[in-house]
Amino acid sequence: MILLAITPGLGFDRDRWSAVLRSGVDAFLIREKQLEARALLDAARWCQDEAPGIELWVAGRLDVALSAGCGLHAPEAYPELDPGWAPLSRPLHAEAQWKDRKTCRQLLVSPVFDSPGKGEPWGPARLHRFLDQLPPTGPRLLALGGVEPANAGLLRHPRLAGLAAIRPFWMGDPRRAVAAFRTAE
Repeated sequence: MILLAITPGLGFDRDRWSAVLRSGVDAFLIREKQLEARALLDAARWCQDEAPGIELWVAGRLDVALSAGCGLHAPEAYPELDPGWAPLSRPLHAEAQWKDRKTCRQLLVSPVFDSPGKGEPWGPARLHRFLDQLPPTGPRLLALGGVEPANAGLLRHPRLAGLAAIRPFWMGDPRRAVAAFRTAE
């Protein structure tokens, strides 16, 4: 199971970021809207030096993703982009978005569970119905939104590659969160 940690939007904190990067996560998404391009690029390069084996994504900044040589997570309001520019990740908030986003490298299906300010959750049943209809290959699909070790087991499905989360990795010990998610597999 792929575990993607998403930064909480509180700025670049080397100690906190290092703890999460070294916790056993597989991927790391920098989602720091307040950082200017140079600071974001410096943070991305620091992550690559700190944890070279971790797959890195930057939210909303194609210029930074290209300069850092990492993936781009293009948020909902971002214009559609040819996936040839950089590894591309997009949110998937509704089944109808699949048609336009199925060529991306990664899709974050969201929100799966209740998540503050994120709208009506998919829930495990709707998520499974959607996943059952998909071809066996295509973009990597990760569940996001209210996902915690306690409910992660409800999401198991052959087409779901893993989970993305913020709070479990940043509120408490990230190593414990990773271990709990891995136990829930």
